Amino acid sequence: MLPFRGQPPAPRLPSGYRLEWQPSLQTATLVEGLDRLLLLCGDRPRGESLWQRVLERSTWHLVVQDPEQRPVGFLRATSDQALNANLWDLLSDPADPGREEVITALVQSGLARLRRDLSGCSISLSAPPEALRVLSRAGFVVDPGGIRAMGLDL
Repeated sequence: MLPFRGQPPAPRLPSGYRLEWQPSLQTATLVEGLDRLLLLCGDRPRGESLWQRVLERSTWHLVVQDPEQRPVGFLRATSDQALNANLWDLLSDPADPGREEVITALVQSGLARLRRDLSGCSISLSAPPEALRVLSRAGFVVDPGGIRAMGLDL
């Protein structure tokens, strides 16, 4: 069992930032902002229809917005609702001055939700190097027992 039980409360985000659960993609501005965030993090944009499909297949998603209401952080989860949960797209704007606080808020809020809704699930994720310190503090172990994950980008 991984030590996710006794986590501290989510850190305070910088002034003017806010964490949103499941914001709607109804506005083109949010889709554009998420695509911009993907580009900044070295990934390809998805466009509205792909974002819609991705989020429909997700259990939940989180967005952190800066004072100008631009997305500067994102995380989503999928689960079989029984044994496994996966965290995807842990993204944070590399130029944002509150980057570590954004990553910490996403990870801790996401883990709190999983602990509440899907306690007992194993949790896996793929994360960028800048998130490793936050993830280690949250109890994640990089390649536990030498087990390495592989992924296929379709």
